[in-house]
Amino acid sequence: MRLIAFDFDGTLSDSEMTVLLAERAGVADEVARITERAMNDELSYAESLYRRAELLGGLSEEDAMAAYDDVTVRPGAARLIERLQADGHYVAILTGGFERGVERALAKEGVEADTVVANRLPIEDGTLTGNVDGPLIEGTKDDALEELAAELDVPMDLTVAVGDGANDLPMLEVAGLSVGFMPKPAVRSACDAVVASMFRLGKVLEGYRVLSRA
Repeated sequence: MRLIAFDFDGTLSDSEMTVLLAERAGVADEVARITERAMNDELSYAESLYRRAELLGGLSEEDAMAAYDDVTVRPGAARLIERLQADGHYVAILTGGFERGVERALAKEGVEADTVVANRLPIEDGTLTGNVDGPLIEGTKDDALEELAAELDVPMDLTVAVGDGANDLPMLEVAGLSVGFMPKPAVRSACDAVVASMFRLGKVLEGYRVLSRA
C-alpha cells in the first residue's frame, strides 16, 4: 500500500473555494487583493487566510453552502481516486481549503477520500462567524503527511504527493514521489514529474508502478 496525498484547490479541483465564497459575500475584490499580497510574500499564508475569513463573516449559511456546491473536481479526478483505491492505496486530501467544499465536490462524483485534512469556516446563528480553524492554517502539509504515514505504518518512500502551489512545497519535498500539477515556477524544481491533466497523472503513476495499467 502507498499513501497518496493530493492538494485540492488548483490540483484535484480548478475551483477556488475562497473566491466562490467571496463572490457570494460581495467581497471578491478585497479577497483578491489579500491573496495577491500573500503571493507576493507580503503576508503569511496564515495571516492571509485569517483576513479573508474575516471578510466572509456574516455570509449566510445558505449562501455558503451554495458556494460549496459550486466546487467541482477536474475531469478524470474521481476515476483516478477510484483506481488508486481499487489498487489498495490510501488516498488523502491535504488542503488549506475547506472540508465542506471538498466533501460536497467528491460526493457529486460518488467518491470519497480515505482522509480529508482541511480547514473549516465556523457557522453560528446561521452565518459565518468570520473565524477560521483547522490543522492547515499554521500547520504545514509535510507534518500532516508524515503524521498520517506514521499512523498507517507507511514508509515515507512509499508516499506520493501531488500539488501545485507554494504551500504544497513542504509535502512535495518529503514525499517519496512528488508530482506537480501545473505547478507554479517556484514549485516545479521540487517535483519528480509534472503533469497538466488527470489522464497524464494516471500515466505517470503507472510509469512509477503506483497504478496498475488500465
